[in-house]
Amino acid sequence: MSFIIRPANPSDLQPMYEMAKRTGGGFTNLPPDRKALTAKLERSADGFSRIGEGVEDDLFVFVLENLETCEVRGTCQIFSAVGQKWPFYSYRIGALTQHSVELERTFRADILNLSTDLEGATEVGGLFLHPGERAGGLGMLIARSRYLFIRNHRARFADRTLAELRGVIDEAGGSPFWDGVAGRFFGMNFQDADEFNAKFGNQFIADLMPKHPVYIAMLSEAARHVIGVPHPTGRAAMRMLEEEGFAWENYIDIFDGGPTMTVRTDQIRSVREAKDAQILTISDTLGDPHEGKAGGTKMLVTRGLLEDFRASYGWVEVQDNGVILDTRCARNLGVGTGDTITFVPRW
Repeated sequence: MSFIIRPANPSDLQPMYEMAKRTGGGFTNLPPDRKALTAKLERSADGFSRIGEGVEDDLFVFVLENLETCEVRGTCQIFSAVGQKWPFYSYRIGALTQHSVELERTFRADILNLSTDLEGATEVGGLFLHPGERAGGLGMLIARSRYLFIRNHRARFADRTLAELRGVIDEAGGSPFWDGVAGRFFGMNFQDADEFNAKFGNQFIADLMPKHPVYIAMLSEAARHVIGVPHPTGRAAMRMLEEEGFAWENYIDIFDGGPTMTVRTDQIRSVREAKDAQILTISDTLGDPHEGKAGGTKMLVTRGLLEDFRASYGWVEVQDNGVILDTRCARNLGVGTGDTITFVPRW
């Protein structure tokens, strides 16, 4: 498999735009708008080139490239700290309990509270894989490479990490949650609001969104039914997040009601389990037994910092004083004997 994850560059604009058109809406971090994507790529370049440590308002955009065809087939992003330029809003599901002595009954009401609790957290998002590549573990390669980048640049990221999963979108491209809550206040449909947010940010939420709690019981059945539910295409992503240690703590997206997952950054499984080692030798014998090879364990392997970062799958044999790496992975990553790699087992 000759796929690598690498930092995106300006030449990736067209394939990213083509992928954005395939998302089907509700994918704020990958808008089908050339100007917005160009701005993302420029901001990402600034993040990769920034000298110095510390958490700042950086964006890192990565792409999945097939080295054999030179085609870009996927993408993902990391925001070092959300809510730096404008508030990062979520709804948090809470409860209000009241007791009536006369009726001898206790009433519990579930409530949506507008919250900026997650401001300052690192966000992993913008993950999209071309439909033709949704096999062979490439989705996991894209997702987990971000955590190894965070690990190896730990000072640039926050102590908490979040991931917003896209909520339920109906066949017409609308959002039952938006229609039941925010749509009543904004005078625009979900597609228009989502596009505006992708291009200009969500400051208009601060200007127009009602600040008082929303009683869930007063919403339509369609809106209530999708609260905290991921889009069908996002269920696998949710399972991968849970494998990494993310959990849903009752935060949802203010646009479509999808779940926002959170975790302590240092407790992300890939961050905890990854190791660094020097390459002792490159071997032609390590690899998939189905290809007539034997030895080693299939790993997610990375090398390099910032704009030199690369990630790929490889076969690794761990020794006392270093590792042996298979030839294909070494070629994909551009490494050789004596270089240091980071690796973590593939699940």
